[in-house]
Amino acid sequence: MSSPLLHCQNLSKAYGADPLFEDISLSIFKGDRLGIIGPNGSGKSTLLRVLCGEESPDQGEVIRRKHLQTGYVEQKHQFSSDQSILEILLDILKKDSRCVDPETQAQVALGRLGFTDFTQKAGDLSGGWQKRLGIACELVKDPELLVLDEPTNHLDLEGITWLEEFLSRAHLTVVLITHDRSFLQNMATRIIELNPRFKGGYLESKGDYTSYLLHKEAFLNAQERTERALAGKVRRELDWLRRSPKARTTKSTARVKEAERLIDDLSDIKQRNQDRRSQMGFSATERETRELLTLKSVEKTLGEKKLFSSLDLVLGPGRRLGILGWNGSGKTTLLRILSGDLNPDSGRVKRAEGLRVVYFDQKRQSLDPNMTLKEALCPRGDTVYFRDRQYHVAGWAQRFLFPRYRLEQPVGYLSGGEQARILIARLMLEEADILLLDEPSNDLDIPTLETLEESLMDFPGAIVLVSHDRYLMDRVCNQMLALDGNGGTDVYADFDQWYSREIEKAKENKPIKNTPKPKSTAPKRSGKLTYKEKVEWEGMELKIQNKEEELENLRQEVEEKASKVEAQELQKICSKMHSAEKDLELLYERWTELEEKQRTS
Repeated sequence: MSSPLLHCQNLSKAYGADPLFEDISLSIFKGDRLGIIGPNGSGKSTLLRVLCGEESPDQGEVIRRKHLQTGYVEQKHQFSSDQSILEILLDILKKDSRCVDPETQAQVALGRLGFTDFTQKAGDLSGGWQKRLGIACELVKDPELLVLDEPTNHLDLEGITWLEEFLSRAHLTVVLITHDRSFLQNMATRIIELNPRFKGGYLESKGDYTSYLLHKEAFLNAQERTERALAGKVRRELDWLRRSPKARTTKSTARVKEAERLIDDLSDIKQRNQDRRSQMGFSATERETRELLTLKSVEKTLGEKKLFSSLDLVLGPGRRLGILGWNGSGKTTLLRILSGDLNPDSGRVKRAEGLRVVYFDQKRQSLDPNMTLKEALCPRGDTVYFRDRQYHVAGWAQRFLFPRYRLEQPVGYLSGGEQARILIARLMLEEADILLLDEPSNDLDIPTLETLEESLMDFPGAIVLVSHDRYLMDRVCNQMLALDGNGGTDVYADFDQWYSREIEKAKENKPIKNTPKPKSTAPKRSGKLTYKEKVEWEGMELKIQNKEEELENLRQEVEEKASKVEAQELQKICSKMHSAEKDLELLYERWTELEEKQRTS
């Protein structure tokens, strides 16, 4: 076997009195793709920084092969918003004495990452394209080892599948942190989990994520058997200590010390076997109505873009429907129609009498960043009621891994994952017939995702789920509804069936052409959407919906006040209405313009 690119021996790291990991030893060989997982706060990013030499361990050492070139892509990127993406890469390459043609090398790297307009300003990029730029900044260094911290964060479904394909073709040695289990399944050849449940704080396994789950289950089962056996020994030793006279002999003293050691070992293994996860469960009305919500021949159009055409859908208890589609295909629009926040252009929406719908909004707009954690979890008083039981807010907070001392902390200071747990805690208090979930998995770690999955699978009502988490979708949903963005819909069994069909369609529609080689100067803008325009195009659906709602509200206001207010006041309202109509017309025109450019590119 060849020598490793990197080897670490007995690495330990702690913050204060709290150890993150102890005595980690591992080697990384050429071609490895090592996935690092674990609950939030377990030290994953710290371990990456130690491996890259950005941070020192408390104990142990990291041995790197001589002249090993490492690329480290952090979670967040700091780019000069006024610089073009080409200028950013050129600044990096000009510091590299090995580089003989910086401009060509920069363009090649950007081309590999899917960029076409190299004059695009970094400040105009979406979060997903900033992630790609961060990867490009490391690729130009020609690394042997690429280290990625949460590479799928801010990426949509298209971006995640692109990244998988890119890494599969790149022939790089990769170390990555991710909570995306499908990404792990497809990418990882080895997995290490940092978790206080394991002795030393970590567990390592060869193979993909499925292999890791089997290994972990076997390990934890063995650890539980060890606890039971140890508990039996401790009971016998305690019984001997109670029955025996005060230890006088050397032999008796040794047995007392052995009993004390066994008690300490039992306490340690009991602590490790405690599974600290959020305790979730959604409240259902237990309604047995077969048809909770029905769509009949529903249509919705934005500008000239038809999202749905003659859509029929029936939601009943036990149906768990996943919504698939690329950006702009109308997934959020469909959720808003189901929730009653938006009306279709035509067709019928029939709801069962007294229907209760709970809607998880991915933008978390219902969370006031200035309210305290206590106020967010329990807006009135100190008590919540869940499934006919009463909980003090401190106990309710602990179910979601929030200690008592954090109750007065403002929500705005909490992480994205913590804010997601707050929203889930609030939704659990509402009885529901239907759960509408728009990206509920954002920022959640794997243990919390597993608990969320189990809770959703136990929910007896109907679920409609939109998520870029393919693993969550396949585990929870018993059917997928795919939107093609042109009015068409189709039903699939799972994500893979849909994605395989999308690849086939892309091949059928792909024109035959010669791929131009990068030139030595930045190319001019082509007819393709720039990335600023792409971001605008993807957000146009919501802008038009909001403007339509504003216009509808103004029309209703005119009708209601036509005979009740002075002419001057009515004129002001009419003026606002006409202004909204013009704005909407401009949005439609811009939408059509971007659609046409996207279609012909």
